[in-house]
Amino acid sequence: MKKYIVLALFTVFATVTLSAQEINWVTLEEAVALQKKNPKKIMMDVYTSWCGPCKMLDRNTFANKDLAEYVNKHFYAVKFNAEGNEVIKFKDKTFENPNYDPAKAKRRNSAHQLSRYFSVKAYPTIVFLDEKAEFIAPVTGYKKPQQLELYLKMFKKNEHTGMDTQAKFDAYFKKFKPEFAQL
Repeated sequence: MKKYIVLALFTVFATVTLSAQEINWVTLEEAVALQKKNPKKIMMDVYTSWCGPCKMLDRNTFANKDLAEYVNKHFYAVKFNAEGNEVIKFKDKTFENPNYDPAKAKRRNSAHQLSRYFSVKAYPTIVFLDEKAEFIAPVTGYKKPQQLELYLKMFKKNEHTGMDTQAKFDAYFKKFKPEFAQL
């Protein structure tokens, strides 16, 4: 009897593990190179190591199976530590963090030049770029899967291009019907 219980638990665990979907994260340089072969927009998670809402975004939102599947299909996903010391080449420029302090690696550090380039002022921020790596917009703050779904689908379908007033965005928001599973 114990063998059957162990086997059943193993089967359930294996099924849950295999059905879990993860986002395929790449570097910004890799995403731009991939765009040349297969044009897709870029979703860049701008985070810091000390940011609690950033960790919640990873744990709750990016772990959502529906969201991960949608992102993998329609976007190149980039993770970027806004206070890290990585050297990044983007748009024929080199971005770095000249004031990075290794002693502060797990707490507040200086802002990376690339985060300043995208005018990131709070964490987390999700920066969206078009198929030519041109800036579309930032989405600041923690978002649940269904909240982020609105932006993913809006940018994917280029519906943001006609939204030049808050009233137009509000109307879009009101009509939007989320499909991703809730937490």
